[in-house]
Amino acid sequence: MAHLDLLSEQQKAKRTRPAQRFYWRVGKRGLDLILAIVLLPFLLPIIAALILMVRLCGGPGLYAHTRIGQNGKTFTCWKIRTMVRDADGRLADHLAKNAEAAEEWKRTQKLQDDPRVTALGQHLRRTSLDELPQIWNVLRGEMSLVGPRPVTPSELERYGPHQQVYLSHKPGVTGLWQVFGRDDGCYAQRLQMDLSYTRQIGMWRDLSLIARTALVVIRGTGR
Repeated sequence: MAHLDLLSEQQKAKRTRPAQRFYWRVGKRGLDLILAIVLLPFLLPIIAALILMVRLCGGPGLYAHTRIGQNGKTFTCWKIRTMVRDADGRLADHLAKNAEAAEEWKRTQKLQDDPRVTALGQHLRRTSLDELPQIWNVLRGEMSLVGPRPVTPSELERYGPHQQVYLSHKPGVTGLWQVFGRDDGCYAQRLQMDLSYTRQIGMWRDLSLIARTALVVIRGTGR
């Protein structure tokens, strides 16, 4: 029954108004470029300072990871590095020794108490400052300022038969899940939020989510 409900929601999402379709196809990219160019002079000094801080702690300042973009095209997504250099080994060792953490990871692909994250990284994640380098992905057209949270190939599989809901968008630096649902790793919730965004897509909606993201940064409620 839940499967049928989601299919119904997908059909509703496709029936967007002409103004919404125009914004999705043309206006959204224009808004991304205008805001990214305006913000770039302010963000570059912050990004440079954060890279330097991370490098002083040891290791590279940036972290590049592969994500799935619109229509299934992969791209390199950039972030300020928030994890230790041997992150994969640290995670494997932690999960092998902690059954509760292993179950949490299997369920959400996240850990409330993540041994890989550095002390500085914890602060960067709470304020979402680690995601500032994604402005480069926006300028390149691989991401949008607002959209679904970018996922890995294994995460996309969790969308099951509804992967097209995610694939129809460019991933966003921010979005509904990033603002309202980031403490919950439930993929069913993420899917519902992606559907909700598709139904209500528009310039004022995007500007509202960008403004709310600023509050997340100020309050440090990220994860």
